[in-house]
Amino acid sequence: MSRDAPPRSLSLRPDHPDFLDLPWGIPLEEWAACCDRVESLPRGASRHPVVFVGYDEGLYALKELPPAVAEREYDVLRRVEDLRLPAVRAVGHALTHTSAGDASVLVTRYLDHALPYSEVLALSSATRHDSLVDALAGLLVQLHLSGVYWGDCSLANSLFRRDVGALQAYLVDAETAEVRPTQSPGMRAHDLDIMEENLAGGLSDLAAAGRLAKDFPVFQMGATVRGRYQRLWDEINKVVIIERNDRFRIDERIRALNQLGFSVGEVTLEPTDKGNQLRMQVLVTDRTFHRDQLASLTGILAEETQAQRMMNEIQELRAAMADERIRSVPLAVAAYHWQTTMYQPIVERLVPMFRDDRPPEEVYCQLLEHKWYLSERAGHDVGHDAATQDLLARLAPA
Repeated sequence: MSRDAPPRSLSLRPDHPDFLDLPWGIPLEEWAACCDRVESLPRGASRHPVVFVGYDEGLYALKELPPAVAEREYDVLRRVEDLRLPAVRAVGHALTHTSAGDASVLVTRYLDHALPYSEVLALSSATRHDSLVDALAGLLVQLHLSGVYWGDCSLANSLFRRDVGALQAYLVDAETAEVRPTQSPGMRAHDLDIMEENLAGGLSDLAAAGRLAKDFPVFQMGATVRGRYQRLWDEINKVVIIERNDRFRIDERIRALNQLGFSVGEVTLEPTDKGNQLRMQVLVTDRTFHRDQLASLTGILAEETQAQRMMNEIQELRAAMADERIRSVPLAVAAYHWQTTMYQPIVERLVPMFRDDRPPEEVYCQLLEHKWYLSERAGHDVGHDAATQDLLARLAPA
């Protein structure tokens, strides 16, 4: 079998390379030795061969699977994408025939600025435990709210992006995932059981390799994720009793869920046995409320917590502009002034701080954190310019 033999079939979404110059005639695990498009990038443990290839359009991950499995995972990832859930983006799938036999290959877009769990756990202790717990619990809640059963939740099957000192988790492996209209309590509990078992196994391997602190809670972390998941699930799905005249409580409840990042799709009000009371339940959709709001106003694509910080700044600027003009100011106007007079000039100055795992949005939020620290120490608002100068000065020796 020639290494240059084309795949038996190749199905791809538009606006991506055709991948026909890859050595489809040999198994993926042999590509690194003969294909100059293969890139060496950090990744978690995988049951199947995985390679990363680089094109002008970007980086892509290819995973070799038993015949027909890639097509199923591709379909699941497409449905997960349609539900606007945090996951890698499916690009295509191929059927191949090599000296090792028949196989199918899943092609996904590489998740830029992402880290595997092994690298996250090498960060500061504040990030490596609490942030991982919050990120995994939040991801599972989002999946279950949308009717997605993961079936193999683990650190190895996730990727993480920095989000203002916290982390955002993304689903990477969907081989066992199923998408249904809803998830029953039994299916959710089973998903959590698998998560606890997988976390204990994955962390035990890292501990055995000496890559975790001796006091790291290897066997407690899964239970901690489960507890955090349950608290978030209960908060989102709780039923609130309100008085008929207290309709402001509806807006109050929506705002509280927005603060958690969730968008509200529907509010249900039902009368109770007491004639002056209503039973209120809110249906939430995706956890991208601030991200969507910022993107629609500015075109900036950020993680949810980053977007929330930036939207807070825009709201503060809006209030200051309204006070100065003695009239209300549209949010879009404030967003334009914030982007052109604050965000863009500062980001241009902070270019030396950009890294593959630290995009402009994360660096800008780091600047906001630094500004808050300097202002607390000085007893007054030091301003963006002084904070930028100080941050760059601290960077210069390094």
